[in-house]
Amino acid sequence: MATDPAELIHRAQAWLAEDPDPETRDELSKLIEAEDTDELAARFAGTLQFGTAGLRGELGAGPMRMNRSVVIRAAAGLAAYLKAQGDGSGLVVIGYDARHKSADFARDTAAVMVGAGLRAAVLPRPLPTPVLAFAIRHLGAVAGVEVTASHNPPRDNGYKVYLGDGSQIVPPADGEIAAEIAAVRSLADVPRPEAGWETLDETVLDAYLARTDAVLTPGSPRDTKVVYTPMHGVGRDTLVAAFARAGFPAPTVVAEQAEPDPDFPTVAFPNPEEPGAMDLAFATARDRGASGVDIVIANDPDADRCAVAVPAPGTPDGWRMLRGDEVGALLAAHLVSKRASGTFATTIVSSQLMSRIAAGASLPYEETLTGFKWLARVDGLRYAFEEALGYCVDPEGVRDKDGITAALLITELAAELKQSGRTLTDLLDDLALEFGLHATDQLSVRVEDLSLIADAMHRLRAQPPTALAGLSVTRADDLNRGTETLPPTDGLRYYLSGSPEAGIEAARVVVRPSGTEPKLKCYLEVVVPVASAEALPEARTKADTTLASIKADLSEAAGI
Repeated sequence: MATDPAELIHRAQAWLAEDPDPETRDELSKLIEAEDTDELAARFAGTLQFGTAGLRGELGAGPMRMNRSVVIRAAAGLAAYLKAQGDGSGLVVIGYDARHKSADFARDTAAVMVGAGLRAAVLPRPLPTPVLAFAIRHLGAVAGVEVTASHNPPRDNGYKVYLGDGSQIVPPADGEIAAEIAAVRSLADVPRPEAGWETLDETVLDAYLARTDAVLTPGSPRDTKVVYTPMHGVGRDTLVAAFARAGFPAPTVVAEQAEPDPDFPTVAFPNPEEPGAMDLAFATARDRGASGVDIVIANDPDADRCAVAVPAPGTPDGWRMLRGDEVGALLAAHLVSKRASGTFATTIVSSQLMSRIAAGASLPYEETLTGFKWLARVDGLRYAFEEALGYCVDPEGVRDKDGITAALLITELAAELKQSGRTLTDLLDDLALEFGLHATDQLSVRVEDLSLIADAMHRLRAQPPTALAGLSVTRADDLNRGTETLPPTDGLRYYLSGSPEAGIEAARVVVRPSGTEPKLKCYLEVVVPVASAEALPEARTKADTTLASIKADLSEAAGI
């Protein structure tokens, strides 16, 4: 890290000399002229690290920001890696969302691939990430790149890399690509022709849409009334087209959030999980009246995630967002009812309810580390989900989370239940009665100073809690050491004893730093046995009270 002001200015001038983007050149020139060494130190404190999430960061000039210079180096590193793997003449498919600079980053990536001797094809326009994941396998590509920051704040962008199996990269590929990126000395060494790549037409989207039909049962009910928001992202046209093909009524799209807008003006964070993000969708549903809407669906901006809300009479909004764990269990139960075969999988931070659903159906079940880069690699995968609103319901078509096909499948389930006078909430009650109430919550702390996350993890390792909410910690796993089935990762997992007196069967806590945002995330689960439908309200109260107490005790133990 450069700390000497003269050295900082020198490094910034060297970066400026090869920056191909007039906007970031102007930005950096002003910082140099103002001798703003604090800001320059932040921009030149190192390089944006390429890992299993690819790249993600704030837009701006310098090696610690997302910009064309960083993307060109990343693309050159990926091209070098592919050539070293013997794929030097293969096809790389490139997709992008509607964020600031996404189209520029996609075009730069295509130019670098062609300059390196590979073939490149760019999706015809900003489209959902699952379309890119589909296109890799559909076109027989050796790799794919999606330019997106998913649900991050407007100032961010990112660069997600897939290999030829359609799955996101995992170790050791990420480290090998990072080494090739680091070996790029100068942008002048990276050939970037002005043409030579293909811009795909709509047939690739048509092929994806034709595949979405496969998730539904022919002749199943289709009369669900949906309010839908793409949250200023790229999901609307694809989802509406998929609904039309399937024969569902056209969803009512939230007008204020219908158009792609990289500034995401109506939300603090463009993530359906964030407080307030669904307010306009709920208002739209209320405007249509209680009988006019069955469910509310949201995609995140790149449409690989799917959020679902159900009517909740008596609450201020009149609607309740289902947790990702709840939607994951509903889709699992729906697939079991369709006699799905193959492995059901989820992650170590998601609810354990699906393990019981799978066991009840005599289906294989696996848990992986967090992220679809791991879930997509499960042998014999039929269905996967993670609590962060990600669902893979058609792994043969898209080996990643897919918010479009998940929306179709949950809408079909709602229609089937509606035909028999029931709702998604009723099915959740059934699952609680059969398998126990699995109540989940999350303690998520966003920080400006990343050292606070490291400090919290160190504190928990140095002084691990022996009890939370009065429940004894019966087992503590430091996931840094790995397990028989999991590679090492920075995380802690605690299993808590039950309490017959309190009516608690068991509890579990997992703590980990987020891989994509400056957050410490703690995942809590309490299991409460339920004897009858009449006992459900009391069980939920017990679960909520216990979760709140675990959250408070864990917050104190971690010092957050």
